[in-house]
Amino acid sequence: MWKSEEGSTTRLIQLCIGYFTFYVITGIAAKLFTSGGADSFFKMNQIEYMVYNTIGGMVTALGIVFVMKWYRLKSNQHIQFGGFSLPQEIKYIIPSGLMTAIVIPTTTLMYTFEGMSVMVAMVIMRSSVIIISRVVDAVQIKQGILHKKVFMEENIAVLFALLAAGVNLYAVKAGDFDFIHNTAAVSILLSYIIAYTIRIYIMNYFKNTRAKGVPLDNNGFFGIEQIAAFTFVMLLSIMFFNGVNWFGWDVPQIVNFHNAFVLPNTVWFWGVISGTAFGVVAFFSVFLFMFKGRTATFAGLVNRLTSLVAGTTATLLSAILLGAKYPKMQDWISLLFIFIAVGFLSVAEKKRTMELKAEKTP
Repeated sequence: MWKSEEGSTTRLIQLCIGYFTFYVITGIAAKLFTSGGADSFFKMNQIEYMVYNTIGGMVTALGIVFVMKWYRLKSNQHIQFGGFSLPQEIKYIIPSGLMTAIVIPTTTLMYTFEGMSVMVAMVIMRSSVIIISRVVDAVQIKQGILHKKVFMEENIAVLFALLAAGVNLYAVKAGDFDFIHNTAAVSILLSYIIAYTIRIYIMNYFKNTRAKGVPLDNNGFFGIEQIAAFTFVMLLSIMFFNGVNWFGWDVPQIVNFHNAFVLPNTVWFWGVISGTAFGVVAFFSVFLFMFKGRTATFAGLVNRLTSLVAGTTATLLSAILLGAKYPKMQDWISLLFIFIAVGFLSVAEKKRTMELKAEKTP
């Protein structure tokens, strides 16, 4: 698929470009559908957009999986189950799919609280993933699963990435959304953090435990995870759809979710189409998180920093094309810190490629 060597800097750059491009498209689509005026043709509430966009995204991801036959995982070992020979890795890839099914809705739900800045929600979630990635490395080094060290430059990049996030949090005005004392918001964030922690740990466990001679089959991991995630999302959707009648849930988010199906928005089809970019983003995101020969710290930073730059770019283009608000001063300061972090990551990448070349030398 790629005209570059697996695990090379060129392949890393290709994945970043793909992730950046489709993330920008996803960001502009979100603005188009949820931030337009009342008379906007594409106007829908955020829950409606989550429903239709997720449908389009998951169908796209599954389409890639089945067309490319990525469900055939190159396994360390096969196990017998009900007369079938299955890769042993499904014992933890399926749970990773469940975590993905939790991450998808909680990501959007974080944006739905009245009075809560979308930028603040993004910063909180991205910062969490950066910290999680560093913790996963520390844990797996302690367990003897990861046999690489985290370079000093990677740790410095983590600090600048957190500074980039902190700039936006510092800019929040007094009297804005009281996140800490909102039980629903805290519960959703905790669900997001726990799910992402388990998922990142599993992805790196898979990457760091390949048996000798067994290739790092990220395609197979992605395929099985997406099939599992789709199944769990369907089950969760059935529960949320019937939540009003079964459990008496009457919170706005649940009611809007129910109505997205029984009273579909007139432009629901275009919402589904917008999800195709989101589906492609999932592909690039997973492959960056699991990039061969890199630590979780490095891969998580590359993933999140690329999304931060793409988010700022999408905001700028949305302002130019859709009349949305331009990035604020804190966004540009944040972007400066991101580029400093990228500079340190570049140094770390040079060190890592030299290390990998040395390992290949007999």
